[in-house]
Amino acid sequence: HSKQVDKSRRRPNWEILWKLVRRVEVAMFKSSAIAASIHALIIIEGSRAFSTTKSSSPTSCSSDRREFVERLSKAGASLSGAGIFPHVSSADVDVEAFEKAGMVSMPMGVSGQAGKAKPVTGVVLRDGSEVSRDSRSGNVVAEILVGRDNQTPILASFQSPWSVAKGGLFGVETRDAASGDGAFLTVVPAKGSTLDGLSNSFFVDSLFSKTGRFSFYGTPTDIRVKRNQLEPNGQYRYLEILFSNLSQSTQAEIPRTAIVSATIIQDSVIMLVSSSTTNRFKKGQGEAVRQTAESFRVALAPKTGMAIRAKERI
Repeated sequence: HSKQVDKSRRRPNWEILWKLVRRVEVAMFKSSAIAASIHALIIIEGSRAFSTTKSSSPTSCSSDRREFVERLSKAGASLSGAGIFPHVSSADVDVEAFEKAGMVSMPMGVSGQAGKAKPVTGVVLRDGSEVSRDSRSGNVVAEILVGRDNQTPILASFQSPWSVAKGGLFGVETRDAASGDGAFLTVVPAKGSTLDGLSNSFFVDSLFSKTGRFSFYGTPTDIRVKRNQLEPNGQYRYLEILFSNLSQSTQAEIPRTAIVSATIIQDSVIMLVSSSTTNRFKKGQGEAVRQTAESFRVALAPKTGMAIRAKERI
């Protein structure tokens, strides 16, 4: 027989609800009364859909959650037509995947990138060139422009076990979409400094700014430089940096370990940043992360008859 439910004991599952609210907040690019009303409705409806009681069955809870996510998806699609939200099709939201993983099925696809700006890495590809990777050796080569007015072409190379990342959000980057392990290039002005004269804070500020690659879902926290070493010949500098960044799937802070390899050409600091979650790093992935960083090399590109100009990014 059924039991009387004490309404005072109903409690929303705020962890799941917060994931939904955060995704809607990302989509809100205008501060308006309409947006504020929608936000409030999500809190109310989400509290009902995700509330837990002693008498709630897994089937009924799942049904409520699914109905709420579907309604949220359809509401977003309707509002995009009114110009309130960026265009989102209800077909872009995989409800089953969202319920299981707390995220869309392709986080770096169109729906997962909604409202996100491209990270600023400072990398400028030379017009007429492409990022290439040999599938057998893993050798990655990219011709980029550095120095004053980006008029010095250089060849940057490294060996990576991960495939080249494709899409408008990526510069020169290789990554494993499943694990998130990867490596990317970034370039910042040296402002007259030598490689050994750069402080640890220079690297931290450059790599973990609000527009940096690791800040895609929020600025990293708990940043600490664990190791700092300059090659005997003084041409390359290596840093091991520990930090935590926000996971899109769980909205939790995930500890991560990065190995940074840096050098200077034409008053530009060129860095390869190779990283994985700290858990994977400790369980064996650290070797691949470290080897990728240590394989990084740069050299002036051979002179050709091609014009030196930046490649347009779509």
